[in-house]
Amino acid sequence: MDEKGEELAAMIAEIRQRVRARNPNGAAPGDIPLPDLTPLLHARDAADAKVASIGTVNPRAPGLVNAVVQRVKRLVARALDWHVREQVEFNRAVMACVQSTLEALNEGNRTMSVLASRLNETSSRFQSETQALRGEAQELKDIRARWSEWHVHWEKTLANTEIQFLRSVAELQGAFHHRVTLMDGQYREQIKAQHADFEGALARSTEDVQKRLWGNLEEIQKRLWEDLAKLRAECDAVVHAELRVLRQKMSISRPIEQAAGSAPAPAAAQSESYESFDSIDWLRFADRFRGSETDIQQRQKIYAARFRGSVGVLDLGCGRGEMLEVLRAAGIPARGVDLNQDSIGVCRSKGLEAEQADLFGYLSALPDASLGGLICCQVVEHLPPQRLPELVRLAHAKLRTGALIAIETPNPECLAIFATHFYIDPTHRHPIPPALASFYLEEAGFGRVEIERLSPACDSMPALAELPEGFRKEFFDGLDYVAFAVKLG
Repeated sequence: MDEKGEELAAMIAEIRQRVRARNPNGAAPGDIPLPDLTPLLHARDAADAKVASIGTVNPRAPGLVNAVVQRVKRLVARALDWHVREQVEFNRAVMACVQSTLEALNEGNRTMSVLASRLNETSSRFQSETQALRGEAQELKDIRARWSEWHVHWEKTLANTEIQFLRSVAELQGAFHHRVTLMDGQYREQIKAQHADFEGALARSTEDVQKRLWGNLEEIQKRLWEDLAKLRAECDAVVHAELRVLRQKMSISRPIEQAAGSAPAPAAAQSESYESFDSIDWLRFADRFRGSETDIQQRQKIYAARFRGSVGVLDLGCGRGEMLEVLRAAGIPARGVDLNQDSIGVCRSKGLEAEQADLFGYLSALPDASLGGLICCQVVEHLPPQRLPELVRLAHAKLRTGALIAIETPNPECLAIFATHFYIDPTHRHPIPPALASFYLEEAGFGRVEIERLSPACDSMPALAELPEGFRKEFFDGLDYVAFAVKLG
């Protein structure tokens, strides 16, 4: 069984060797001759056969004699095995050495084949690059020849062009001098003609002075009649305004007298809230300096959006009732309070719910947490400085949790307010900066304070648009601002 295994291993090794030696003979790529290993292979195969037959017995025909002979031969072979064992091992080592030599030679053949193929590739690449370089050299040679020809032609063309250019410049210079001479002559002739025309016009103007004077007198008379018509229209407008105010006062006197509980506020409350200017018609003052009711309602529509869904909104200092009309148009129940009797009469004549009372006294009399919202427009600047925090705390006590408060006042951050609007009203006391208003609201318990600036100064004073944008936004932004806040608890 061991002998058969050795024979099988030897056969596998021989097959492997033959497969690896795919090209043992012939030539490598590029016609490079390789050593011929065929005789060596044959000698190795013969030696392997002899080494394999050591210790074996030749088979014979079956029979008793043959069986005995074969058994004797095997016994003799086994008996001599100790004598020839070293020789067999030596023979096998020699064959292994021969096999290794053949493998090394085959590897050398293969390496030489690879080197030959790479040499062929390098040679072909070198030939192609050499051809490309030769083509480029030829192109460069052609370019140099053509450049020499073109350069000669270009120098000739440049010389001709320079000559033509100098001739053109000389011709243009001559034409320019001729044109200047002609223009000078024409200018002198035009001056003489204009002088003659001027003398003629002067003579004619002296003759027409009287006619023009009469014409001017007629025009002056016409302008005089037009100015008289304008003055008459302005006088009619003033009379119409006075009559309108008088009719308003007459129409509001009756509902005020009939209203229950509408007694005027105590004199002490009035003196604390506003300064008394009995000789001023405040309705006419508001119509002239504050603006028409339509314009004010248009600006106050932002409050309708903010207070949408609120119930029981109070307008402190309702004036002529513009805010109440805006809230009524939006479906928001609201009432107003104001100290001025004429303003309350105007509100009631419009069907608005309004009451004449002092702001502090009216708020103090209300139950706590009874208001669903509070609006105070253009009022806090009339109060003494120490009473503004009191008003904010009083409003916090009367508002329900989550209700919104809005305080609108002139914006002192806009310098234009002091040059135009603030000091027109003689009852204005002190401006309230947005930061101070926010501080009062937060101290009283309001949260989510939001400052929104209104009425950009550029709309009423277009000259401010010429200022740098950053400076304009910092010092000339909105003429007014409104502080919104929510009662937290």
